[in-house]
Amino acid sequence: MVNIKFGVLSFLVCAFLLLNNAQGGSIPITLVQNAVAQGAVCLDGSPPAYHFDKGSGSGANNWIVHIEGGAWCRDVKTCLARKDTALGSSLKMDKTIGFSGVLSSKQASNPDFYNWNRIKVKYCDGSSFTGDVEAVDPSTKLYYRGRRVFRAVIEDLLAIGMSSAQNAILSGCSAGGLASILNCDNFRSLVPTSTKVKCLADAGYFIDGTDINGKKTIETFFGDVARLHGSTKTLPSSCTSRMQPELCFFPQNVVPTMQTPIFIINAAYDFWQLKNILAPSSADKSKQWANCKVNLTKCSSSQLEVVQGYRQQFLNALSAGVSKNAANGWFIHSCYAHCQIGTQLSWLSDKSVRVDQTTIPKAVGDWYFERSPKRLTDTPYPSNPTCVSVSDD
Repeated sequence: MVNIKFGVLSFLVCAFLLLNNAQGGSIPITLVQNAVAQGAVCLDGSPPAYHFDKGSGSGANNWIVHIEGGAWCRDVKTCLARKDTALGSSLKMDKTIGFSGVLSSKQASNPDFYNWNRIKVKYCDGSSFTGDVEAVDPSTKLYYRGRRVFRAVIEDLLAIGMSSAQNAILSGCSAGGLASILNCDNFRSLVPTSTKVKCLADAGYFIDGTDINGKKTIETFFGDVARLHGSTKTLPSSCTSRMQPELCFFPQNVVPTMQTPIFIINAAYDFWQLKNILAPSSADKSKQWANCKVNLTKCSSSQLEVVQGYRQQFLNALSAGVSKNAANGWFIHSCYAHCQIGTQLSWLSDKSVRVDQTTIPKAVGDWYFERSPKRLTDTPYPSNPTCVSVSDD
């Protein structure tokens, strides 16, 4: 049986990252009240929400829409656990937050996007904005409507100015990074055809990898999510027409047929993936991996060999998906990390990771504005001295 702590672990990780992101609470929440009539609601039936900081000057007609992370819920029990939190209800969300990293308004901190219209979309559905189930069980009162929520938020942004966008980026971290992949072409279809649109996924390239026992535990987990939320009928048809719909939760199966350019930022040793895809608790009953999967310096030589094998699994999945389109790019580093663009420390600072002496924002900007192609792959762990420790990340 697959351990249901998948979601709990991600919840804790993302909650930590969300707290780290805030640099003063100044940007108010916007509730999309008219979405309720469309059935586009959070898990508890409350309206979806976002935070919006208006662009200026040369960035006044440019938009970056960033989806926050926060794991998934795979069954009624885990969805009920989210329902009365900020990951399931806009009634529980902070009224104001601070922006940093890729959403920072400071030119020195965010050179290419500081004066764009910057939006953080609140994640409240538990399916990476893919769900759409009409029926609501009166005993649980859970709404699986993520796909509708995504559309309602984008339509609201179009109404307040994004309909005149010259440039637009859909981005996200973790579950939000996965959402930016699975909804990328959909986003492209909703904004004007004259808008230059690209997508940016941070720590969202979750692979269909094998665990320490040679099994694909993650397939069961994502399959549960997809079936519960009705995502099997909303995931990209260019993928679902070729394979089991549940497998289209994995970016490596979706990206090859995507029409919109995408840039992938990921750790080859992403700590969520190592903990939950490579060495989930259900595959490690004896807890031999308990220390290694949370601190690579505590891995035995044989365990480190397996970890390096997972890196190769990841790079193979990346190549199978992203390399097919010359307009795509990536920044793959060898740090033990998860999510890089939402906090200033890991986005752009004297401690932020570099690959080939290039920072993440430099790579993203060069790729988006086509100053130079960017496909950066780091050498294997532990070779990168710019990696910060997990306690700092």
